[in-house]
Amino acid sequence: METAAARYLSHMADLCAAVGRDQADNIERAAQLCAMSLGKGGYLLTFGTGHSHLLALEIFYRAGGLARVIPILDEALMLHRSASESSRIERIPGLGRELLERVPQADDRSVLLLFSNSGCNTVAVEMAETAREKGIPTVALTSLSHSAAMTSRHPKGLKLKDVCDVVLDNGGCFGDASIEVGQIKTGPTSTAIGAMLLQAVVCRTVELCLTSGTDPEVFTSANTPEGDRANEALIEKYRDIVPAL
Repeated sequence: METAAARYLSHMADLCAAVGRDQADNIERAAQLCAMSLGKGGYLLTFGTGHSHLLALEIFYRAGGLARVIPILDEALMLHRSASESSRIERIPGLGRELLERVPQADDRSVLLLFSNSGCNTVAVEMAETAREKGIPTVALTSLSHSAAMTSRHPKGLKLKDVCDVVLDNGGCFGDASIEVGQIKTGPTSTAIGAMLLQAVVCRTVELCLTSGTDPEVFTSANTPEGDRANEALIEKYRDIVPAL
C-alpha cells in the first residue's frame, strides 16, 4: 500500500512539472520585469502575510540570491507573535498602503512581488493598488483555483490576480492541503511550489542581467570557506538600504 508520504511526494513531482510547463511564460514576464528593475538601479520588494511571508524571505540573503531584495516585514502579519491575530490583521483596510509607503525604494524603478495563496485578503491587494498608483510593476504569486472559490475581503471586492501585472499560479487546490488521509486533508503545496517558482524567476533574472550587461549582484553561501569574504562587499553596500540585512 502506498503511504501518504509517497503519495504527497508523487503529487508534488507532478505539480512541479505541470507548473513549470504552464507558468513558463509568466516566469519569463516576471524575470523581465525584475531584470529591467535591477538595470535601472531598482529593487525587488517582496511581501506576504502568514505563511506567505516565508516566500517574502525565500529570495532574500541566501546562496545564489540577488542582493537588491527588500522584504517588507511586519511582525504582526507573521506567525511567531500570534498566528491567529495575523489572520485578522491582514484583512484591515489601510495597512497595505501604509506598509508600502514606509519603503523609500518603493518607486517606479523597483518591482513589487506579492504572495498570497488565496489572493483575497485586503493588505496584499491594497499594496498592489498602491504600487500601481506609484508606477511600480507588480508580480503576484497565488493559487487561481483557490482564489476563484473565495469571496474577496477587499472593500472593492478585488483579488490579487485582478490588480497585478504578472500573475504566477502555483497550481494548488482549494484549501491548499492536497492529500486525503482517511477523512483528513493534509499536505499543503503552496510554499514548496511558490519557492520553486520564485527561484526560477531569480535564475532567469540573473541570466537576463548578464545578457544585458547588468551586474546581478548575487550572494554566495556564508557556510563555505570563502562565503563571508565574498558577501562582505554586498552587505556593506546595502546595509543602510535593506533594513533586514
